[in-house]
Amino acid sequence: MAKPLIITVKEGVEELKKCIRMAKTPTKKKRLKLLVEIKKAGDKGISKRDLSKKTKLNHNTVQVWRKKYETEGISAFLEDGRTGFKPSEITVEEHAAIGTKLNDPYNGLQGYKELKHWYEATYNKEIKYNTLLKYCVRHFQSSCKVARKSHVKKDAEQVEHFKKTSFQSAMGFLPERKNVSKR
Repeated sequence: MAKPLIITVKEGVEELKKCIRMAKTPTKKKRLKLLVEIKKAGDKGISKRDLSKKTKLNHNTVQVWRKKYETEGISAFLEDGRTGFKPSEITVEEHAAIGTKLNDPYNGLQGYKELKHWYEATYNKEIKYNTLLKYCVRHFQSSCKVARKSHVKKDAEQVEHFKKTSFQSAMGFLPERKNVSKR
C-alpha cells in the first residue's frame, strides 16, 4: 500500500468550520470539510481512500481536490469554475410580445409550432422549438395541453342568446311527469 500524501493545511480547524457555516454552495462545503479532515490527520497524513470514506466523496475527486489545494492554494481551491448562467435568446421586448400573444383569447394559436412560426416571422430570428417551449413553460406557465380556443369570429351576443334560450327549449322537450302512485 502506498504512503499517504502529507499535505499541510495552513488554516485552522475552527477557521475552516466557520467557513463551512458561511459557504453558500454545497460544493464549497464539501471542499472545506475535506480540508478539515486533512488538518485533523496532521503530520501523519491520510490516504485518499480514507478521506473519501470520511467525506463520502469519490476517491478520484478527493485526489484532484487535494492536488488543487496543494498547488494553487485555498482561493483557487474554493472556486468552482462553472458559471451556470447563459443569457436568454429572447429579449425583454420579445418576452412581452410572446406573453401578449399567449394570453390573447382571440389569437387563434393552435400550439407551439404556430407560435414558433409567428416568432420567426415577426422577429426574423431562428429559434429552436424546445427553447421556445421551455421558455413559455418557465415564464408563462403555459402547457401543450390546453382547452380548445374559442373561434376567432364568434359573436358574443349570439352566445348569450343561445345560453338563455337553450335551457328553455330543452325544458320544452322534456316529457311531463305523471303522478303515478305505487300500489
